[in-house]
Amino acid sequence: MKFLDLARVYIRSGGGGAGAVSFRREKYIEYGGPDGGNGGRGGDVIVETVEGLNTLIDFRYQQHFFAKSGQGGMGKQRTGKDGDSIVLYVPVGTEILDADQETVIADMDQPDQRIVLAKGGNGGFGNLHFKSSTNQAPRRANPGQEGVEREIWLRLKLIADVGLLGLPNAGKSTFLAATSNARPKIADYPFTTLVPNLGIVAVDGIEFVVADIPGLIAGAHEGRGLGDRFLGHVERSGALLHLVDGTTDNVVEDYQTIITELEMYGEDLVDKPRLTVLNKTDAIPDDQLEEKRAALSEAIGSEVMTMSGVSGDGVTDVLRALRILIGRAPASEPDDSISDAPWSPV
Repeated sequence: MKFLDLARVYIRSGGGGAGAVSFRREKYIEYGGPDGGNGGRGGDVIVETVEGLNTLIDFRYQQHFFAKSGQGGMGKQRTGKDGDSIVLYVPVGTEILDADQETVIADMDQPDQRIVLAKGGNGGFGNLHFKSSTNQAPRRANPGQEGVEREIWLRLKLIADVGLLGLPNAGKSTFLAATSNARPKIADYPFTTLVPNLGIVAVDGIEFVVADIPGLIAGAHEGRGLGDRFLGHVERSGALLHLVDGTTDNVVEDYQTIITELEMYGEDLVDKPRLTVLNKTDAIPDDQLEEKRAALSEAIGSEVMTMSGVSGDGVTDVLRALRILIGRAPASEPDDSISDAPWSPV
């Protein structure tokens, strides 16, 4: 299924039906009086979240959603039928924005959440409603209230426990593929990942969701590379996993590039719990590995973990550190005797 995280939609609620002007006509009843019924209410436009969806692709092919209008009132005091509402089904994590793409109308971050975006118009009163002691035969009725028409934007922000960060080719997709059933595209060139990917990883009997987003480069907040729009998909994450490619010449500079982009993006991303890992240890000589690890630890001011997504070395320790970072207790006490063994999904 293709991924789409931003869609423009046009909606309109149904108008109310008009009230009826009608009079009772029966044999032997000379002055039957008014009996015009009220118009039916127009349908609403409703948005509802559905678990299992992770894309807005359906809204690429249909952008207009109009609810039905209410039926007009009829004689014999009959009220018109209400118009049918229309429901837009969206993934959990969808933000609903006004036409300016800035004003947040609603944040749909819970399963089965349901809100009314545009209420249908009320039906008009029939002439029976206007009967009074001074006007026994009113010949007036109200038209139905018009529906609401508006343009909105749907913006999806995936909900994951851990968000993966790093420069292009830092090994994020390799890590996700090695630790979950996700199968992101992996190749030895930049920007292999063009859309976010989700994977469910497990360690010590605990499962959590990891989101892999396209790599960032310096100036991403200015639109360079693929830009920083995909950072929205890690806003809701409980923690961030920052992978630094250990095979590059300056790991500290690579680390700082990502931190700068987080600061420029805002939304307190830089303050989220974060685990920094020096990746691709299988391709680094031992002396260089320790040197780069020490330099990165000094720059960060905290310990840096190491791993290899290809060989599996250190992956289990990283997963356990992430589990602790997001506050998940193990289902059972982990066996520390196997912590140094290469990670295996079996």
